[in-house]
Amino acid sequence: MIEMKVDGMTCESCASHIKQALESVSGVKSAVVSYPKGTVQLDIEPNISPEALIAAVTVLGYRAVFHKSTSAFDKTDNHLHVAIIGSGGAAMAAALKAVEQGACVTLIERGTIGGTCVNVGCVPSKIMIRAAHIAHLRRASPFDDGIAATEPAIQRSKLLAQQQARVDELRHTKYEGILDDNQAIIVLHGEARFKDSHSLTVRLNDGSEREVTFDRCLIATGASPALPPIPGLKETPYWTSTEALISDTIPEHLAVIGSSVVALELAQAFARLGSQVTILARNTLFLREDPAIGEAITAAFHNEGIKVLEYRQASHVAYVNDEFVLTTGHGIVSADKLLIATGRTPNTHGLALEAAGVTINNQGAIVIDKAMHTSSSHIYAAGDCTDQPQFVYVAAAAGTRAAINMTGGKAVLDLTTTPAVVFTDPQVATVGYSEAEARLKGIETNSRTLTLDNVPRALANFDTRGFIKLVADAGSGRLIGVQAVIPEAGELIQTAALAIRARMTVQELADQLFPYLTMVEGLKLAAQTFNKDVKQLSCCAG
Repeated sequence: MIEMKVDGMTCESCASHIKQALESVSGVKSAVVSYPKGTVQLDIEPNISPEALIAAVTVLGYRAVFHKSTSAFDKTDNHLHVAIIGSGGAAMAAALKAVEQGACVTLIERGTIGGTCVNVGCVPSKIMIRAAHIAHLRRASPFDDGIAATEPAIQRSKLLAQQQARVDELRHTKYEGILDDNQAIIVLHGEARFKDSHSLTVRLNDGSEREVTFDRCLIATGASPALPPIPGLKETPYWTSTEALISDTIPEHLAVIGSSVVALELAQAFARLGSQVTILARNTLFLREDPAIGEAITAAFHNEGIKVLEYRQASHVAYVNDEFVLTTGHGIVSADKLLIATGRTPNTHGLALEAAGVTINNQGAIVIDKAMHTSSSHIYAAGDCTDQPQFVYVAAAAGTRAAINMTGGKAVLDLTTTPAVVFTDPQVATVGYSEAEARLKGIETNSRTLTLDNVPRALANFDTRGFIKLVADAGSGRLIGVQAVIPEAGELIQTAALAIRARMTVQELADQLFPYLTMVEGLKLAAQTFNKDVKQLSCCAG
Protein backbone atom coordinates (compact mmCIF):
# COMPACT_ATOMS: atom_id res chain seq x y z
CA MET A 1 0.00 0.00 0.00
CA ILE A 2 1.17 3.55 -0.72
CA GLU A 3 -0.28 6.82 0.48
CA MET A 4 -1.26 9.84 -1.59
CA LYS A 5 -2.06 13.26 -0.13
CA VAL A 6 -5.01 15.05 -1.75
CA ASP A 7 -5.91 18.70 -1.19
CA GLY A 8 -9.30 20.19 -2.05
CA MET A 9 -11.77 17.53 -0.90
CA THR A 10 -14.81 19.10 0.77
CA CYS A 11 -17.18 16.15 1.27
CA GLU A 12 -17.65 12.40 1.01
CA SER A 13 -18.85 12.86 -2.56
CA CYS A 14 -15.41 14.20 -3.44
CA ALA A 15 -13.84 11.11 -1.92
CA SER A 16 -16.18 8.88 -3.92
CA HIS A 17 -15.26 10.60 -7.20
CA ILE A 18 -11.53 10.29 -6.46
CA LYS A 19 -11.89 6.62 -5.58
CA GLN A 20 -13.74 5.94 -8.83
CA ALA A 21 -11.14 7.83 -10.89
CA LEU A 22 -8.16 6.07 -9.31
CA GLU A 23 -9.64 2.60 -9.56
CA SER A 24 -10.23 3.17 -13.26
CA VAL A 25 -6.45 3.55 -13.78
CA SER A 26 -4.91 0.36 -15.14
CA GLY A 27 -2.84 -1.30 -12.41
CA VAL A 28 -4.79 0.05 -9.41
CA LYS A 29 -6.21 -2.82 -7.35
CA SER A 30 -8.02 -0.63 -4.80
CA ALA A 31 -8.16 2.92 -3.46
CA VAL A 32 -9.30 3.81 0.08
CA VAL A 33 -10.03 7.54 0.23
CA SER A 34 -10.37 9.45 3.51
CA TYR A 35 -12.05 12.84 3.13
CA PRO A 36 -11.33 13.96 6.76
CA LYS A 37 -7.61 13.04 6.51
CA GLY A 38 -7.19 14.13 2.89
CA THR A 39 -5.39 10.90 2.04
CA VAL A 40 -5.67 7.91 -0.28
CA GLN A 41 -4.33 4.43 0.48
CA LEU A 42 -3.50 2.70 -2.80
CA ASP A 43 -2.93 -0.98 -3.52
CA ILE A 44 -1.20 -1.03 -6.89
CA GLU A 45 0.61 -3.38 -9.24
CA PRO A 46 4.39 -3.01 -9.78
CA ASN A 47 5.67 -0.49 -12.39
CA ILE A 48 2.52 1.61 -12.45
CA SER A 49 3.19 5.22 -13.48
CA PRO A 50 2.93 7.71 -10.57
CA GLU A 51 2.08 10.41 -13.12
CA ALA A 52 -1.02 8.48 -14.16
CA LEU A 53 -2.24 8.32 -10.55
CA ILE A 54 -1.66 12.01 -9.96
CA ALA A 55 -3.25 12.94 -13.27
CA ALA A 56 -6.37 10.92 -12.44
CA VAL A 57 -6.86 13.12 -9.36
CA THR A 58 -5.74 16.49 -10.70
CA VAL A 59 -8.02 16.20 -13.70
CA LEU A 60 -10.94 16.31 -11.22
CA GLY A 61 -9.71 19.64 -9.88
CA TYR A 62 -7.77 18.46 -6.79
CA ARG A 63 -4.07 18.70 -5.97
CA ALA A 64 -2.26 15.43 -5.31
CA VAL A 65 1.24 14.40 -4.19
CA PHE A 66 2.63 11.21 -2.80
CA HIS A 67 3.53 11.13 0.88
CA LYS A 68 7.21 11.89 1.47
CA SER A 69 7.69 8.55 3.21
CA THR A 70 6.45 6.62 0.19
CA SER A 71 9.21 4.45 -1.24
CA ALA A 72 7.25 2.79 -4.04
CA PHE A 73 8.42 5.40 -6.54
CA ASP A 74 11.83 7.01 -7.00
CA LYS A 75 10.45 10.47 -7.69
CA THR A 76 6.99 10.95 -6.24
CA ASP A 77 7.06 14.46 -4.78
CA ASN A 78 5.95 17.63 -6.48
CA HIS A 79 4.88 16.25 -9.82
CA LEU A 80 4.16 19.23 -12.04
CA HIS A 81 0.70 19.18 -13.60
CA VAL A 82 0.57 20.54 -17.13
CA ALA A 83 -2.74 21.24 -18.86
CA ILE A 84 -2.65 21.34 -22.67
CA ILE A 85 -5.53 22.69 -24.73
CA GLY A 86 -5.49 21.06 -28.16
CA SER A 87 -4.15 17.82 -29.62
CA GLY A 88 -2.34 18.79 -32.83
CA GLY A 89 1.36 19.03 -33.62
CA ALA A 90 2.26 21.55 -30.92
CA ALA A 91 0.09 19.89 -28.26
CA MET A 92 1.38 16.36 -28.85
CA ALA A 93 5.03 17.41 -28.96
CA ALA A 94 4.55 19.32 -25.71
CA ALA A 95 2.68 16.50 -23.97
CA LEU A 96 5.33 13.90 -24.76
CA LYS A 97 8.22 16.17 -23.79
CA ALA A 98 6.51 17.25 -20.55
CA VAL A 99 6.00 13.61 -19.53
CA GLU A 100 9.60 12.87 -20.45
CA GLN A 101 10.57 15.72 -18.11
CA GLY A 102 8.59 14.16 -15.23
CA ALA A 103 5.31 16.06 -15.41
CA CYS A 104 1.80 14.65 -15.58
CA VAL A 105 -0.40 16.01 -18.35
CA THR A 106 -4.08 16.62 -18.93
CA LEU A 107 -4.77 17.11 -22.62
CA ILE A 108 -8.10 18.65 -23.62
CA GLU A 109 -9.52 18.32 -27.14
CA ARG A 110 -12.96 19.53 -28.21
CA GLY A 111 -12.96 17.81 -31.60
CA THR A 112 -10.99 15.12 -33.37
CA ILE A 113 -7.65 14.08 -31.90
CA GLY A 114 -4.72 15.11 -34.07
CA GLY A 115 -5.50 18.70 -35.01
CA THR A 116 -5.42 20.22 -38.48
CA CYS A 117 -2.37 18.69 -40.14
CA VAL A 118 -3.20 15.01 -40.05
CA ASN A 119 -6.98 15.36 -40.28
CA VAL A 120 -7.88 18.22 -42.62
CA GLY A 121 -4.59 19.84 -43.65
CA CYS A 122 -1.14 18.65 -44.69
CA VAL A 123 -1.78 14.92 -44.97
CA PRO A 124 -5.05 14.77 -46.95
CA SER A 125 -4.08 17.72 -49.15
CA LYS A 126 -0.73 16.21 -50.11
CA ILE A 127 -2.40 12.87 -50.89
CA MET A 128 -4.89 14.64 -53.14
CA ILE A 129 -2.15 16.70 -54.79
CA ARG A 130 -0.11 13.56 -55.48
CA ALA A 131 -3.09 11.79 -57.01
CA ALA A 132 -3.74 14.83 -59.19
CA HIS A 133 -0.08 14.85 -60.25
CA ILE A 134 -0.35 11.21 -61.39
CA ALA A 135 -3.52 12.05 -63.33
CA HIS A 136 -1.72 14.97 -64.96
CA LEU A 137 1.23 12.83 -66.05
CA ARG A 138 -1.09 10.24 -67.61
CA ARG A 139 -2.76 13.02 -69.56
CA ALA A 140 0.42 14.83 -70.65
CA SER A 141 4.16 14.56 -70.11
CA PRO A 142 7.39 15.55 -71.91
CA PHE A 143 7.69 11.94 -73.12
CA ASP A 144 4.37 11.66 -74.96
CA ASP A 145 6.12 11.04 -78.30
CA GLY A 146 7.32 7.70 -76.98
CA ILE A 147 4.75 6.93 -74.29
CA ALA A 148 1.15 7.20 -75.41
CA ALA A 149 -0.83 9.65 -73.30
CA THR A 150 -4.35 8.77 -72.20
CA GLU A 151 -7.18 10.65 -70.55
CA PRO A 152 -7.44 9.25 -66.99
CA ALA A 153 -10.77 8.06 -65.63
CA ILE A 154 -11.06 9.82 -62.26
CA GLN A 155 -13.03 7.93 -59.61
CA ARG A 156 -13.00 10.53 -56.88
CA SER A 157 -14.93 8.40 -54.37
CA LYS A 158 -12.22 5.71 -54.50
CA LEU A 159 -9.43 8.27 -54.26
CA LEU A 160 -11.19 9.80 -51.27
CA ALA A 161 -11.54 6.41 -49.55
CA GLN A 162 -7.82 5.77 -50.05
CA GLN A 163 -7.00 9.25 -48.75
CA GLN A 164 -9.20 8.92 -45.67
CA ALA A 165 -7.84 5.47 -44.83
CA ARG A 166 -4.31 6.85 -44.70
CA VAL A 167 -5.48 9.84 -42.63
CA ASP A 168 -7.19 7.50 -40.15
CA GLU A 169 -4.12 5.28 -40.01
CA LEU A 170 -1.73 8.15 -39.28
CA ARG A 171 -4.08 9.72 -36.73
CA HIS A 172 -4.28 6.45 -34.83
CA THR A 173 -0.57 5.63 -35.09
CA LYS A 174 0.84 9.08 -34.35
CA TYR A 175 -1.79 10.51 -32.01
CA GLU A 176 -4.56 8.31 -30.58
CA GLY A 177 -2.42 5.23 -30.07
CA ILE A 178 0.38 7.16 -28.40
CA LEU A 179 -2.06 8.87 -26.04
CA ASP A 180 -3.79 5.58 -25.19
CA ASP A 181 -0.46 3.96 -24.31
CA ASN A 182 0.86 6.80 -22.13
CA GLN A 183 -0.56 6.57 -18.62
CA ALA A 184 0.91 9.94 -17.64
CA ILE A 185 -1.40 11.70 -20.11
CA ILE A 186 -5.10 11.99 -19.34
CA VAL A 187 -7.29 13.00 -22.30
CA LEU A 188 -10.49 14.97 -21.78
CA HIS A 189 -12.88 15.38 -24.70
CA GLY A 190 -14.47 18.76 -24.31
CA GLU A 191 -14.11 22.53 -24.61
CA ALA A 192 -11.88 24.44 -22.19
CA ARG A 193 -12.22 27.97 -20.86
CA PHE A 194 -9.94 29.72 -18.41
CA LYS A 195 -11.40 30.29 -14.98
CA ASP A 196 -8.25 32.06 -13.84
CA SER A 197 -4.50 31.81 -14.39
CA HIS A 198 -4.31 28.40 -12.67
CA SER A 199 -7.54 26.65 -13.59
CA LEU A 200 -9.80 25.72 -16.49
CA THR A 201 -13.44 24.88 -16.75
CA VAL A 202 -13.98 22.06 -19.22
CA ARG A 203 -17.40 21.42 -20.69
CA LEU A 204 -17.14 17.76 -21.64
CA ASN A 205 -18.74 16.45 -24.80
CA ASP A 206 -21.14 14.36 -22.70
CA GLY A 207 -22.59 17.59 -21.27
CA SER A 208 -20.93 17.48 -17.84
CA GLU A 209 -18.38 19.95 -16.53
CA ARG A 210 -15.03 19.60 -14.80
CA GLU A 211 -12.58 22.01 -13.32
CA VAL A 212 -8.92 21.35 -14.10
CA THR A 213 -6.27 23.05 -12.02
CA PHE A 214 -2.72 23.23 -13.32
CA ASP A 215 0.77 24.37 -12.49
CA ARG A 216 1.47 25.22 -16.14
CA CYS A 217 -0.74 25.42 -19.19
CA LEU A 218 -0.06 25.30 -22.91
CA ILE A 219 -2.56 26.75 -25.37
CA ALA A 220 -2.25 24.92 -28.70
CA THR A 221 -5.67 25.37 -30.25
CA GLY A 222 -4.57 25.94 -33.85
CA ALA A 223 -6.41 27.99 -36.45
CA SER A 224 -9.44 27.76 -38.74
CA PRO A 225 -10.13 28.98 -42.29
CA ALA A 226 -10.78 32.72 -42.40
CA LEU A 227 -13.86 34.08 -44.16
CA PRO A 228 -13.54 37.36 -46.11
CA PRO A 229 -16.32 39.94 -45.57
CA ILE A 230 -17.96 39.54 -48.99
CA PRO A 231 -21.68 40.40 -49.01
CA GLY A 232 -23.83 37.33 -49.57
CA LEU A 233 -21.04 34.81 -49.00
CA LYS A 234 -22.26 33.50 -45.64
CA GLU A 235 -25.63 32.60 -47.15
CA THR A 236 -24.06 30.28 -49.75
CA PRO A 237 -22.76 26.68 -49.49
CA TYR A 238 -19.15 27.73 -50.09
CA TRP A 239 -16.20 25.43 -49.43
CA THR A 240 -13.22 26.00 -47.22
CA SER A 241 -10.25 23.67 -47.61
CA THR A 242 -11.92 21.30 -45.13
CA GLU A 243 -14.98 20.70 -47.31
CA ALA A 244 -12.93 20.65 -50.53
CA LEU A 245 -10.67 17.87 -49.27
CA ILE A 246 -13.55 15.58 -48.32
CA SER A 247 -15.71 16.18 -51.38
CA ASP A 248 -16.45 12.90 -53.19
CA THR A 249 -17.08 14.71 -56.48
CA ILE A 250 -14.99 16.90 -58.78
CA PRO A 251 -16.93 20.03 -59.81
CA GLU A 252 -17.12 20.89 -63.48
CA HIS A 253 -16.20 24.50 -62.74
CA LEU A 254 -14.50 25.59 -59.51
CA ALA A 255 -13.94 29.22 -58.55
CA VAL A 256 -11.22 29.93 -55.98
CA ILE A 257 -10.91 33.12 -53.96
CA GLY A 258 -7.35 33.38 -52.69
CA SER A 259 -3.83 33.77 -54.00
CA SER A 260 -1.48 31.95 -51.67
CA VAL A 261 -0.61 28.48 -50.43
CA VAL A 262 -3.91 26.64 -49.82
CA ALA A 263 -5.76 28.37 -52.66
CA LEU A 264 -3.13 27.54 -55.26
CA GLU A 265 -2.35 23.99 -54.12
CA LEU A 266 -6.01 22.99 -54.23
CA ALA A 267 -6.78 24.97 -57.37
CA GLN A 268 -4.16 23.04 -59.33
CA ALA A 269 -5.16 19.70 -57.79
CA PHE A 270 -8.81 20.14 -58.79
CA ALA A 271 -7.80 21.30 -62.26
CA ARG A 272 -5.68 18.20 -62.77
CA LEU A 273 -8.53 16.00 -61.57
CA GLY A 274 -10.85 17.50 -64.17
CA SER A 275 -12.29 20.82 -63.00
CA GLN A 276 -12.22 24.05 -64.96
CA VAL A 277 -10.66 26.38 -62.40
CA THR A 278 -10.82 30.16 -62.13
CA ILE A 279 -8.73 31.93 -59.46
CA LEU A 280 -9.68 35.38 -58.24
CA ALA A 281 -6.62 37.08 -56.76
CA ARG A 282 -6.95 40.39 -54.93
CA ASN A 283 -3.49 41.30 -56.22
CA THR A 284 -0.95 38.96 -57.83
CA LEU A 285 -0.20 35.37 -56.82
CA PHE A 286 2.13 35.09 -53.81
CA LEU A 287 2.09 38.84 -53.26
CA ARG A 288 4.35 38.67 -50.20
CA GLU A 289 7.09 36.70 -51.96
CA ASP A 290 9.67 37.68 -54.56
CA PRO A 291 7.63 38.85 -57.60
CA ALA A 292 9.33 36.24 -59.81
CA ILE A 293 7.64 33.47 -57.79
CA GLY A 294 4.12 34.66 -58.57
CA GLU A 295 5.03 35.23 -62.20
CA ALA A 296 6.39 31.69 -62.58
CA ILE A 297 3.37 30.01 -60.97
CA THR A 298 0.95 32.17 -62.96
CA ALA A 299 2.69 31.08 -66.18
CA ALA A 300 2.60 27.42 -65.14
CA PHE A 301 -1.10 27.65 -64.33
CA HIS A 302 -1.91 29.33 -67.63
CA ASN A 303 -0.11 26.51 -69.44
CA GLU A 304 -2.42 24.02 -67.70
CA GLY A 305 -5.56 25.96 -68.58
CA ILE A 306 -6.12 27.40 -65.09
CA LYS A 307 -7.55 30.90 -65.38
CA VAL A 308 -5.84 33.40 -63.07
CA LEU A 309 -7.70 36.71 -62.70
CA GLU A 310 -5.32 39.15 -61.02
CA TYR A 311 -6.47 42.31 -59.22
CA ARG A 312 -9.94 40.83 -59.09
CA GLN A 313 -12.21 40.96 -56.05
CA ALA A 314 -15.74 39.71 -55.58
CA SER A 315 -18.05 42.46 -54.36
CA HIS A 316 -20.97 40.06 -53.93
CA VAL A 317 -21.59 36.31 -53.93
CA ALA A 318 -24.94 34.65 -54.65
CA TYR A 319 -26.06 31.05 -55.06
CA VAL A 320 -28.80 30.74 -57.66
CA ASN A 321 -30.12 27.54 -59.30
CA ASP A 322 -27.25 25.45 -57.92
CA GLU A 323 -24.66 27.89 -59.24
CA PHE A 324 -22.38 30.43 -57.60
CA VAL A 325 -22.51 33.91 -59.10
CA LEU A 326 -19.58 36.15 -58.20
CA THR A 327 -19.90 39.84 -59.01
CA THR A 328 -16.59 41.60 -59.70
CA GLY A 329 -15.55 44.98 -61.05
CA HIS A 330 -14.83 43.26 -64.36
CA GLY A 331 -17.99 41.22 -64.77
CA ILE A 332 -19.57 38.03 -63.50
CA VAL A 333 -17.78 34.76 -62.67
CA SER A 334 -19.98 31.66 -62.44
CA ALA A 335 -19.05 28.28 -60.95
CA ASP A 336 -20.51 25.05 -59.60
CA LYS A 337 -18.42 25.27 -56.44
CA LEU A 338 -16.63 28.10 -54.65
CA LEU A 339 -13.50 27.55 -52.57
CA ILE A 340 -12.58 30.25 -50.06
CA ALA A 341 -8.88 30.12 -49.16
CA THR A 342 -7.89 33.54 -47.88
CA GLY A 343 -5.89 32.61 -44.82
CA ARG A 344 -6.53 31.19 -41.37
CA THR A 345 -7.76 32.71 -38.10
CA PRO A 346 -6.34 31.67 -34.69
CA ASN A 347 -8.71 29.58 -32.58
CA THR A 348 -8.65 31.82 -29.52
CA HIS A 349 -12.27 32.92 -29.31
CA GLY A 350 -14.12 31.27 -26.46
CA LEU A 351 -11.07 30.49 -24.33
CA ALA A 352 -11.76 33.41 -21.94
CA LEU A 353 -8.10 34.41 -22.22
CA GLU A 354 -8.79 37.65 -20.38
CA ALA A 355 -9.55 35.66 -17.21
CA ALA A 356 -6.01 34.29 -17.32
CA GLY A 357 -4.34 37.57 -18.33
CA VAL A 358 -3.27 36.29 -21.78
CA THR A 359 -2.77 38.96 -24.44
CA ILE A 360 -3.74 38.61 -28.09
CA ASN A 361 -2.93 40.83 -31.07
CA ASN A 362 -5.35 42.52 -33.49
CA GLN A 363 -5.68 39.31 -35.50
CA GLY A 364 -6.66 37.31 -32.42
CA ALA A 365 -3.31 35.51 -32.22
CA ILE A 366 -1.71 34.91 -28.83
CA VAL A 367 1.42 37.02 -28.39
CA ILE A 368 4.42 34.97 -27.24
CA ASP A 369 8.17 35.39 -26.88
CA LYS A 370 10.92 33.09 -28.19
CA ALA A 371 10.41 30.83 -25.16
CA MET A 372 6.66 30.51 -25.89
CA HIS A 373 5.68 32.50 -22.78
CA THR A 374 2.43 34.43 -22.98
CA SER A 375 1.75 37.54 -20.93
CA SER A 376 0.67 35.26 -18.06
CA SER A 377 3.63 33.78 -16.21
CA HIS A 378 2.31 30.20 -15.92
CA ILE A 379 0.74 29.99 -19.37
CA TYR A 380 2.47 29.21 -22.66
CA ALA A 381 1.25 28.95 -26.25
CA ALA A 382 2.49 27.37 -29.46
CA GLY A 383 1.44 26.76 -33.03
CA ASP A 384 -1.12 28.40 -35.28
CA CYS A 385 -3.04 30.09 -32.45
CA THR A 386 0.03 32.30 -31.88
CA ASP A 387 1.85 34.88 -33.97
CA GLN A 388 4.35 32.23 -35.15
CA PRO A 389 4.55 31.11 -38.81
CA GLN A 390 1.73 28.65 -39.50
CA PHE A 391 3.73 25.50 -40.27
CA VAL A 392 3.20 22.22 -38.42
CA TYR A 393 6.96 21.71 -37.99
CA VAL A 394 7.21 25.13 -36.35
CA ALA A 395 4.29 24.20 -34.09
CA ALA A 396 5.89 20.91 -33.05
CA ALA A 397 9.24 22.55 -32.36
CA ALA A 398 7.52 25.27 -30.35
CA GLY A 399 5.54 22.71 -28.37
CA THR A 400 8.68 20.78 -27.44
CA ARG A 401 10.46 23.92 -26.31
CA ALA A 402 7.42 25.13 -24.38
CA ALA A 403 7.37 21.83 -22.47
CA ILE A 404 11.06 22.17 -21.63
CA ASN A 405 10.42 25.66 -20.28
CA MET A 406 7.28 24.63 -18.38
CA THR A 407 9.31 21.98 -16.57
CA GLY A 408 12.16 24.25 -15.53
CA GLY A 409 14.37 24.37 -18.61
CA LYS A 410 15.44 27.23 -20.83
CA ALA A 411 14.78 26.73 -24.52
CA VAL A 412 14.09 29.19 -27.32
CA LEU A 413 12.89 28.78 -30.89
CA ASP A 414 15.01 30.43 -33.56
CA LEU A 415 12.91 31.04 -36.67
CA THR A 416 15.47 32.98 -38.70
CA THR A 417 16.07 30.10 -41.11
CA THR A 418 12.61 28.58 -41.35
CA PRO A 419 12.14 26.80 -44.70
CA ALA A 420 8.75 26.92 -46.41
CA VAL A 421 7.33 24.78 -49.21
CA VAL A 422 4.24 25.18 -51.39
CA PHE A 423 3.20 21.93 -53.10
CA THR A 424 2.14 23.34 -56.44
CA ASP A 425 3.84 22.02 -59.58
CA PRO A 426 6.41 23.40 -59.93
CA GLN A 427 6.85 23.63 -56.18
CA VAL A 428 7.76 26.87 -54.41
CA ALA A 429 10.37 26.74 -51.66
CA THR A 430 11.94 29.61 -49.74
CA VAL A 431 14.24 30.18 -46.80
CA GLY A 432 15.90 33.25 -45.35
CA TYR A 433 15.62 36.73 -46.87
CA SER A 434 14.29 37.78 -50.23
CA GLU A 435 15.96 40.85 -51.72
CA ALA A 436 13.07 43.06 -50.60
CA GLU A 437 13.14 41.70 -47.04
CA ALA A 438 16.90 42.22 -46.85
CA ARG A 439 16.53 45.83 -47.97
CA LEU A 440 13.98 46.44 -45.22
CA LYS A 441 16.60 45.19 -42.76
CA GLY A 442 19.18 47.56 -44.22
CA ILE A 443 21.21 44.74 -45.79
CA GLU A 444 22.88 45.41 -49.14
CA THR A 445 22.52 42.33 -51.32
CA ASN A 446 24.08 40.62 -54.30
CA SER A 447 21.88 38.04 -56.01
CA ARG A 448 21.85 35.63 -58.93
CA THR A 449 19.01 33.76 -60.63
CA LEU A 450 19.63 30.45 -62.38
CA THR A 451 17.01 29.22 -64.82
CA LEU A 452 16.45 25.48 -64.97
CA ASP A 453 17.70 25.12 -68.52
CA ASN A 454 21.14 25.27 -66.86
CA VAL A 455 20.47 22.33 -64.51
CA PRO A 456 21.33 18.88 -65.95
CA ARG A 457 18.61 17.10 -63.94
CA ALA A 458 15.96 19.41 -65.40
CA LEU A 459 17.32 18.88 -68.92
CA ALA A 460 17.24 15.11 -68.45
CA ASN A 461 13.64 15.42 -67.23
CA PHE A 462 12.71 17.58 -70.26
CA ASP A 463 11.15 19.96 -67.74
CA THR A 464 12.98 23.29 -67.38
CA ARG A 465 10.19 25.31 -65.75
CA GLY A 466 11.32 27.65 -62.99
CA PHE A 467 14.43 29.05 -61.39
CA ILE A 468 16.70 29.07 -58.34
CA LYS A 469 17.63 32.43 -56.85
CA LEU A 470 20.37 33.00 -54.28
CA VAL A 471 20.55 36.17 -52.20
CA ALA A 472 23.91 37.02 -50.60
CA ASP A 473 25.12 39.73 -48.28
CA ALA A 474 27.05 42.06 -50.59
CA GLY A 475 29.82 42.75 -48.12
CA SER A 476 30.65 39.26 -46.86
CA GLY A 477 29.31 37.10 -49.68
CA ARG A 478 27.42 35.09 -47.09
CA LEU A 479 24.27 33.33 -48.29
CA ILE A 480 21.20 34.86 -46.61
CA GLY A 481 18.27 33.71 -48.74
CA VAL A 482 17.11 31.22 -51.36
CA GLN A 483 13.95 31.19 -53.46
CA ALA A 484 13.22 28.28 -55.77
CA VAL A 485 10.38 27.54 -58.17
CA ILE A 486 11.17 24.09 -59.54
CA PRO A 487 9.72 20.59 -59.50
CA GLU A 488 10.58 19.03 -56.12
CA ALA A 489 11.80 22.34 -54.67
CA GLY A 490 10.89 21.00 -51.24
CA GLU A 491 13.67 18.41 -51.53
CA LEU A 492 16.22 21.16 -52.16
CA ILE A 493 15.35 23.83 -49.63
CA GLN A 494 16.64 22.14 -46.47
CA THR A 495 20.14 22.03 -47.95
CA ALA A 496 19.83 25.77 -48.50
CA ALA A 497 18.59 26.25 -44.92
CA LEU A 498 21.58 24.37 -43.53
CA ALA A 499 23.97 26.44 -45.66
CA ILE A 500 22.44 29.66 -44.33
CA ARG A 501 22.52 28.40 -40.74
CA ALA A 502 26.18 27.43 -41.19
CA ARG A 503 26.84 31.00 -42.40
CA MET A 504 28.35 29.73 -45.64
CA THR A 505 29.38 32.11 -48.39
CA VAL A 506 28.17 31.52 -51.91
CA GLN A 507 31.75 30.58 -52.82
CA GLU A 508 31.84 27.95 -50.09
CA LEU A 509 28.54 26.59 -51.39
CA ALA A 510 29.92 26.54 -54.92
CA ASP A 511 32.94 24.56 -53.71
CA GLN A 512 30.84 21.76 -52.17
CA LEU A 513 30.44 18.35 -53.79
CA PHE A 514 26.90 17.75 -55.06
CA PRO A 515 25.83 14.48 -56.71
CA TYR A 516 25.37 14.82 -60.44
CA LEU A 517 21.94 14.71 -62.00
CA THR A 518 20.13 15.74 -58.86
CA MET A 519 17.95 18.81 -58.63
CA VAL A 520 19.78 20.00 -55.52
CA GLU A 521 22.89 20.36 -57.68
CA GLY A 522 21.14 23.49 -58.92
CA LEU A 523 22.18 25.18 -55.66
CA LYS A 524 25.85 24.63 -56.51
CA LEU A 525 25.36 25.87 -60.07
CA ALA A 526 23.49 28.94 -58.84
CA ALA A 527 26.34 29.66 -56.43
CA GLN A 528 28.86 29.28 -59.24
CA THR A 529 27.08 31.98 -61.26
CA PHE A 530 28.40 34.60 -58.84
CA ASN A 531 31.85 34.14 -60.40
CA LYS A 532 31.39 32.02 -63.55
CA ASP A 533 29.30 31.60 -66.66
CA VAL A 534 27.88 28.12 -65.99
CA LYS A 535 26.91 27.79 -69.66
CA GLN A 536 30.63 27.46 -70.36
CA LEU A 537 31.15 24.59 -67.89
CA SER A 538 31.08 20.88 -68.66
CA CYS A 539 28.15 18.87 -67.30
CA CYS A 540 29.53 18.16 -63.85
CA ALA A 541 32.35 20.69 -63.56
CA GLY A 542 33.44 21.26 -60.00
